[in-house]
Amino acid sequence: MATKKEIFHVLGMGCAGCATKVQNALSKREGVTEAKVNFADSTVMIEYDTTLPPSALQKTVEETGYELIIENEENQSEKLQQEEYRRLKRRTWGAILLSLPVFVIGMFFMHMPYANWIMLACTLPVLLIFGRDFYVNAWKQIKHGSANMDTLVAVSTGIAFLFSLFNTLYPSYWINRGMEPHVYYEASSVIIALILVGRLLEYRAKANTSTAIRKLMGLQPQSVIRLSKEGTEQEIPVKAVREGDILLVKPGDKIPVDGEVTEGVSFIDESMITGEPVAVEKTSGSKVYAGTLNQKGSFQFKAEKVGSSTVLAQIIRMVQEAQGSKAPVQKLVDKIAGIFVPVVVGIALLTFAVWMLAGGEGAFTHALLTSVTVLVIACPCALGLATPTAIMVGIGKGAENNILIRDAESLEQLCKVTAVVLDKTGTITEGKPTVTHILWYPESDADIYMPVLLYMEKQSEHPLADAVVEYLRNKGITSFLNGQFQSITGQGVQSTIDGKNYFIGNLHLLETHGIKPNDTQQMQADNWSREGKTVVYFADDRQIIALIAIADRVKAGSLPAIRYMQKQGLQIYMLTGDNTLTAKTIAETVGLTRFKAEVLPSEKADFVKELQQQGAVVAMIGDGINDSQALAQADVSIAMGKGSDIAIDVAKITLTTSDLNVLPKAFRLSRQTVSAIRQNLFWAFIYNLIGIPIAAGILYPCCDFLLNPMIAAAAMAFSSVSVVSNSLRIKAKKL
Repeated sequence: MATKKEIFHVLGMGCAGCATKVQNALSKREGVTEAKVNFADSTVMIEYDTTLPPSALQKTVEETGYELIIENEENQSEKLQQEEYRRLKRRTWGAILLSLPVFVIGMFFMHMPYANWIMLACTLPVLLIFGRDFYVNAWKQIKHGSANMDTLVAVSTGIAFLFSLFNTLYPSYWINRGMEPHVYYEASSVIIALILVGRLLEYRAKANTSTAIRKLMGLQPQSVIRLSKEGTEQEIPVKAVREGDILLVKPGDKIPVDGEVTEGVSFIDESMITGEPVAVEKTSGSKVYAGTLNQKGSFQFKAEKVGSSTVLAQIIRMVQEAQGSKAPVQKLVDKIAGIFVPVVVGIALLTFAVWMLAGGEGAFTHALLTSVTVLVIACPCALGLATPTAIMVGIGKGAENNILIRDAESLEQLCKVTAVVLDKTGTITEGKPTVTHILWYPESDADIYMPVLLYMEKQSEHPLADAVVEYLRNKGITSFLNGQFQSITGQGVQSTIDGKNYFIGNLHLLETHGIKPNDTQQMQADNWSREGKTVVYFADDRQIIALIAIADRVKAGSLPAIRYMQKQGLQIYMLTGDNTLTAKTIAETVGLTRFKAEVLPSEKADFVKELQQQGAVVAMIGDGINDSQALAQADVSIAMGKGSDIAIDVAKITLTTSDLNVLPKAFRLSRQTVSAIRQNLFWAFIYNLIGIPIAAGILYPCCDFLLNPMIAAAAMAFSSVSVVSNSLRIKAKKL
């Protein structure tokens, strides 16, 4: 069955219980493989059969009382959120302005003439216009046999209003029985106003959690210059670009899509994707990526990947999916949120019954007030927001720091890791041969012979020759020499320049031509070999001119990253398919005592499994296809961003830079996020555990204290805002 993943916006979700209902309904729908609702972002990620039309998904969501937006318009979700925010703002201010006079009269001037009628006139618009959505949504839920936060608000304010309306229309009913006809208009209107204020603040705070996505989306330009076959320039929207189009990029422009340079030379700042600060030179045949920034030169390139296929689009999708994924702790929270509202309604009814039986003279009034207060103070929102807001902020912050996290589980697991397995090549080391030393004999002849060395290595096809060419070019050496060139299989290369023979290769090549190193040169070559370096000899037909040491150099960030992890008490292992001598040298360089050399790909996975059987929680960090099996086996899999596509596909976390020193940041981010989740859940649970009994009047027998429904509404709003605000603290912390 062919499936596809899409993210849709959901309207009408007021609490975590709503999110659970939408997710359960979609998950049970035939043709849907997976559905993950992100309550914090009001979105749902659905993986479904390509034969299933989105309209069928929309109908499923509508049947649960919510609305799924399926239009695939660009930035549709953001437009809807802005529109929803503006509407919520208008309703909130309207409710506040009309609730103020009701509050003042109800608290201080309740005996003034026509007080009840004035409060009724102000309360009606608050309930029927500004708070209308609470009642509409509650009715939808009742029709579908369920309940949510809106049900609690609608029932509590509705009962208080109807009771007050009866007392306004028929005050004699209570007066004839020797009781005062109290009204609670201020409770109904102020509760609606405070809950709307809370939702507005919550909405604003939640919007801040998805800034990373907006920043990533902002990397792609909106328009681009396309060249016709005749060479004329035409400015078109990015979404109109097709594979094979030739596009023109000018200095200062952002690259619109992925492609290959066909003409021109420039330097491109790729730091937003790779994290590397140095601009990369691009010439004909070089790859360019959407969202990167062109610096000085102009060039043309052929579009190869457009729309959702670009590297940038894949990063955005990965971040979106991760932000919507659930940490293991969230599964428990979802179950609680799903039964929360019915339990609260049950507690409210029980509270009413107890007060009616044992409340004495003011039994009905107390029963009404306490049951309304229970319904108002009980808020599953704080509980529902506790995990997803922290996850969204954490994953967003990771994306800004070159750490792409695919799912919440990996982010939560990372701080539990006890053992870290590192691949050597491309992870600890650069992953390519680099010249570490060149010793000239004598040193004064270096300037004379460097152009000769460059000329010969440029002709060679050996991988080690590229390292020498790069080394010499970085020193500013150029060569315009001409001569005869010959490659000698298994030994090296030979060239004749201006009638003189030169050789570059191994010791066997030199011995074949009667050239031997002296004792000093032999000792130096042996020392380098013991360090795991490859020794290349450069000679003329009489003597050795230079010794060249080539090795896979350790990355600058590897040593501090490994030291940090060791200080955290983690067991660090290095695995490599390389020989034991090279492995030992690299391990000593970065301060590792645990390493295994000459390891096959399957043996890497077996080693990870062995550690797991010993009780370790294992993180595997690698970059190659040969690491993919071990990455899949590990509890937490981390790929280096410049590695193979397969390793990146398998890994749950990707470091988009080649610098291993980003790894400590990932560990710190995990700890900060998990800490915020625990704090959020603690306060959300404690709030309800303490708040509900107080609202039910548990303190009344000893202190004559009953919680005012208005204070309960303020506390409920504060609980949600405090949870989101605590999650946002992750953004301010240093990694």
